[in-house]
Amino acid sequence: MASISGLATGLDTASIISQLMQLEAIPQAQLQKKLTSAKTSLASLQTTNSQVAGIATKAKELADVANWSPLKATSSLTSVSTTATKAATAGTWNVQVDRVASTHRMRFADSAALDAVVVTGGTTVSLTIGGTATELDTGDGTLQGLVNALNTSDTGVQASTIRLDDGTHRLVVQSKQTGEANRFTLTASNGDPLLGSATVVDAQDAAITIEGQTVHSTTNSFADVLPGVTIGITADAVGKTAEVTVATDQTTAATAVKALVDQLNNVIGQIQSLTGYNATTKSSGLLARDSAVRAVGVALQGAVFPTNGTSLAGLGIQTDRAGKLVFDEAKFNEALAADPAKVAAAITGPAGFAARVEKVATSASDSVTGTLTAAITGRNSSISRLESNIEAWDTRLELRRTSLERTYSALEVALSKMQSQSTWLAGQLSSLSNSSSD
Repeated sequence: MASISGLATGLDTASIISQLMQLEAIPQAQLQKKLTSAKTSLASLQTTNSQVAGIATKAKELADVANWSPLKATSSLTSVSTTATKAATAGTWNVQVDRVASTHRMRFADSAALDAVVVTGGTTVSLTIGGTATELDTGDGTLQGLVNALNTSDTGVQASTIRLDDGTHRLVVQSKQTGEANRFTLTASNGDPLLGSATVVDAQDAAITIEGQTVHSTTNSFADVLPGVTIGITADAVGKTAEVTVATDQTTAATAVKALVDQLNNVIGQIQSLTGYNATTKSSGLLARDSAVRAVGVALQGAVFPTNGTSLAGLGIQTDRAGKLVFDEAKFNEALAADPAKVAAAITGPAGFAARVEKVATSASDSVTGTLTAAITGRNSSISRLESNIEAWDTRLELRRTSLERTYSALEVALSKMQSQSTWLAGQLSSLSNSSSD
């Protein structure tokens, strides 16, 4: 209903209604402020939950004994590469590189124009590779048709041509893979040679000799010739002997443990900031009232202490007075060099440091049963209620505005009628006074 602003009273009733509505909307504004705060807190809680889940993943990987590989393979030659897995065993071996693997090649003697017919006795050729013969149709029997047939046959060879000074082309065909198993022959289907005689460079397997024993590979990679070790060779290594050593890899182990400790410190520090009191700003953290978040921080700190009462201080892992985890890499490496099995047992396995961290982190961040997950669910429910209440206030305020507009409009109409009656009455009285004077 439209209001008749000040028609009779001279008052700015529209402004009065606006001011009254601002007062009426104070409870809704307070709800909106709570909603903003709740969403900010939720975002912090979700970030913390994601970080704790990341710790759970990292700790689970480190806790798995199968992933604990404190051994590293090295080579005295850069042309002989080595990698080691968890199945490797410590030791040193001499590796002599006899030859590298190569592809099989046929370089044909006669050259021809690309559109010249080079296939005799028909238009098909016979390709035998790895003991398997395949008949290929070259279409028109030309050199280009032969090249196309070889390159689209998916039989393990590739063909190319070299253009000579006289404009003719010479055919070269080679196997796609290295190794003796990829040797091939190429003739016309009737057995006639193609393009005259061909110079053949036989494919060969790579060969290395380890401690007097020669082994072969179709490629330049030798897997598990030594337990858990892969050896790669290049042509530069032929005729040379490399010393391959598999030994304790302190760098990898220390790096993995340090990464987990750093991740823990980052999350613990964030939890302390979110749940603590800042004396400088004289304000509490966004999650100061959330006991579940605070409990996660305390539990993560406590994971450094084994349940059997022993300490990890001997491995360089402990907490300082502020509750921060401290990792002494030099001390860890010293312990690892002295007793690798003992260090592995303290870090990995179902009772190790990593497993304790993983248990705490998973308990907090599990997508179904996690304590932080439950806290997030609760906050989402609270936010939904606040949004519903704010929406209800929109309806309530609209009804209130309508009511005020009707009230003030009615007031203006009533006063207008009274003014009209007053004017009429004054006129009547004035008429009576004039009549008496006559």
